[in-house]
Amino acid sequence: MQNDLLLDIEGEGGCSAKLPAKDLEKALADLPKNVSDKMMVDADTHDDAGVIKINEDTALIQTTDFFPALCQDPYEFGQIAAANALSDVFAMGGQVLTAMNLLMFPAFKSMESLKEILRGGQEKVAEAGGFVVGGHTITDSSVKYGLAVSGIVHPDKVITNADAQEGDVLILSKPIGAGIILSGKKIGEAKDQDYQAALDNMKQLNKIAAELMQKYDVKSATDITGFGLLGHALRMAQASRTSFYIETTKIPYLKGAYELAEMGCLPGACFRNQEFVEELCHISSKVDYNHKMLTLDAQTSGGLLMAVKKEDKDKLIMELKKVGYSLTAEIGHVQKQKEKAIYLIP
Repeated sequence: MQNDLLLDIEGEGGCSAKLPAKDLEKALADLPKNVSDKMMVDADTHDDAGVIKINEDTALIQTTDFFPALCQDPYEFGQIAAANALSDVFAMGGQVLTAMNLLMFPAFKSMESLKEILRGGQEKVAEAGGFVVGGHTITDSSVKYGLAVSGIVHPDKVITNADAQEGDVLILSKPIGAGIILSGKKIGEAKDQDYQAALDNMKQLNKIAAELMQKYDVKSATDITGFGLLGHALRMAQASRTSFYIETTKIPYLKGAYELAEMGCLPGACFRNQEFVEELCHISSKVDYNHKMLTLDAQTSGGLLMAVKKEDKDKLIMELKKVGYSLTAEIGHVQKQKEKAIYLIP
């Protein structure tokens, strides 16, 4: 690829660019609440998307996400940013209908790069079964891209982060460690093959995983993005009024991520996420430090964390692996609500 088609990567890209969760909660605390019989899911539980009932057979899912470039190839960046935005619909068990591009782009950059970003995004929307129907572009000092997405789901089939039940098993569909690998790439420490594997992992849609969640009547799930595995698990446990036990040695990690963490290659988002979760998490003294930091690592277009009935877990894991989520793993379980929302154990 010619140099003028390469994107500049400045600061934290991808979902690492999210505002700190603790600051965001304070800022939004006094906003007026939605009051409507049609509103099924709003911001109260910090769920992945909003859901409003249209009629007895259809509920509308709406979400949006965008962020700065996390890789130099504009086409790959477009694919990853789109997959990330689409994931919120899949986390709710829905089907993608339409998407609108959100693009901030420097006036001095090549328009061919802009086209490649949009091409990558459009291909992922099509893969998801939806259609790009327009969008909005403005000039900015750096490239930022994402989507506003609409989807549908049957009102009786909405999957939320607020319905995990005592006795459920926690299943994670994709490995974590992408933020650490991206940081390692910036400083020249990540291996090329590990970096590319991380990008490919981010491109993978959660579409088929969503379909399998519906097949096995999963009631509660969330996707893992900027607040890390622990941050999103915390919100899910709180919304469900339960406690999650997560075993670090069972979590799937991207190849090379542990070694980079051991070198001290830890992005700032890890420490912001730690500040967010530390009061409501008990972390066993036996947990390896690098494993702990990996659970705090900001993910981009991460996998789905599902609370699954114990009797269904083996069949669901087998099917997820069969359709391409090869590192799917059982990583913990749900218990009744205790003093802490999360218990992180070896």
